[in-house]
Amino acid sequence: MRLGVLDVGSNTVHLLVVDAHYGARPLPAFSQKLELRLAEHEDESGRLGSAGVDQLVDFIRDAIVVAEDMGVTEVMAFATSAIREATNGDEVLADVKARTGIELQVLAGHDEARLTFLAVRRWYGWSSGRLLVLDIGGGSLEIAAGHDEEPDLAISLPLGAGRLTKLHLKNDPATAEEVRALRREVRAEVAKVVGRVVRQGEAQHVVATSKTFRSLARLAGAAPSSDGPYVRRVLARSDLRTWVPKLAAMTAEERGELPGVSAGRASQLLAGAIVAEAALDLLGVSEAEICPWALREGIILRRLDGLET
Repeated sequence: MRLGVLDVGSNTVHLLVVDAHYGARPLPAFSQKLELRLAEHEDESGRLGSAGVDQLVDFIRDAIVVAEDMGVTEVMAFATSAIREATNGDEVLADVKARTGIELQVLAGHDEARLTFLAVRRWYGWSSGRLLVLDIGGGSLEIAAGHDEEPDLAISLPLGAGRLTKLHLKNDPATAEEVRALRREVRAEVAKVVGRVVRQGEAQHVVATSKTFRSLARLAGAAPSSDGPYVRRVLARSDLRTWVPKLAAMTAEERGELPGVSAGRASQLLAGAIVAEAALDLLGVSEAEICPWALREGIILRRLDGLET
């Protein structure tokens, strides 16, 4: 069957079309995305503005036509923290449904962590033993750990790269005071859950997903995406210790010229690096392997698990 996944994230709105059937890995057939950065359309009260909603509706309308043209038989549409935490989130969902016919399912933070964990487990298999999975999005940081396909622990923290950039990094380049204050807040937030993670036992395999981690790994010398998904890529804590001060000294425009960094994400990369360094450091992780599968693939796999053979 041909499935479509419509992912309304804090940074990107993404339509992914895959060919899939029970027991087989989903094969990507088409991808279309827009860096809408919904979180930046929030006002001081947390309401998503009409301009952002209108752009979202336009993308979804186009995506529906594309999915039909691609022969998609089912579209699974979901939204994450930008809409989940908007004070007018219910209004936005109703507006989207009225104007496009698409009903967005809003995922709770711990469900994001659970489904991402499932994708990582399927990618690496049982031989990885106990997994620890980290995912930095635009609005939140997800942490999940466990031996099985269902994690023993699934946590979501409000430490997304886009959210933190908007709230704390007002200057370009950021001032030393801004960087220090952000670093202090991030580490205090991560420290709150370290005990819960550590009590689950030592991880045999630490994995990171998301555009932020991929970009940081590329800066540290990992293979470019053009080399394909099966090349092993890692990000070391020592790499982050080197790169955080370098990124802090750069403007967003200068970061956008770095290998593996898109212009649209360049402004958020410093905050993402600070979160990544804090997570690896406080959790006692020396390096994380970068997984090409994440939340979208987890949603597809969960749907396929419900099909009969």
